[in-house]
Amino acid sequence: MSVQKILVSQNAPRILTPYQAVTEKFGVEFEFRPFFLIEPLTSREFRAQRINILDYTAIVFSSRHAIDAFFSLAEELRCKIPETMKYFCTTELVAMYLQKHIVYRKRKIFYGTGTPDSVIALVTAKHKGEKFLITTSDNSNSDALTRLFDAQKLDYTTAVFVKSVPQDLSGLDLHAYDMIVLYNPADVKSLKENFPEFVQGDIKFVSYGRSIVKAMEEAGLSIEVKAPTPEIPSVARAIEAYLEKQQ
Repeated sequence: MSVQKILVSQNAPRILTPYQAVTEKFGVEFEFRPFFLIEPLTSREFRAQRINILDYTAIVFSSRHAIDAFFSLAEELRCKIPETMKYFCTTELVAMYLQKHIVYRKRKIFYGTGTPDSVIALVTAKHKGEKFLITTSDNSNSDALTRLFDAQKLDYTTAVFVKSVPQDLSGLDLHAYDMIVLYNPADVKSLKENFPEFVQGDIKFVSYGRSIVKAMEEAGLSIEVKAPTPEIPSVARAIEAYLEKQQ
């Protein structure tokens, strides 16, 4: 079965060039449709975790969604974040997003290169005495980071700040697509909630990221393409490489 229509379970990226290149080369059609939305927890949901933000001296962020949720909840809960608070971010991009909420140059902000090891290196350099609050989402797996915190005997707590909310996909005919790309366990959850009787049939699934593979396998979905790899870092390139092999 040839691949003609491909559904990507995210909003269309700002830069479509890689996908356009695949379209021009193979004549395939891409459609972008998010399977879920990220929303901040309500103050009531957050309180149920019995977390007092002001008990902590350092916050760990891995996403812009978590940053927005953190400051929104702090305002709603009337927590005035002290200027002495330290912020540890997984990447520079996440760190720069803090400018939306604080005066960047006046705060103590540190960022890694996208890996748990790069974050722990920042912490152990000079900040082992801090009390850390690690922000997470309801479906994220922070084990890789918390294992490192445990190994260093650091004082930390994890707290959920954002949740995934399935989108209404009832008007979508999944079998109109030859290939579907999934990124997040929440994509699988949304698929199952919207289509409880779904049967994969001839649809080829692409998984992007390690966390999604287990969720797809547990849902009984067969994976045709797994990405990223060192040689194939993006979804567009993974699909291109797959289509090249089919020729």
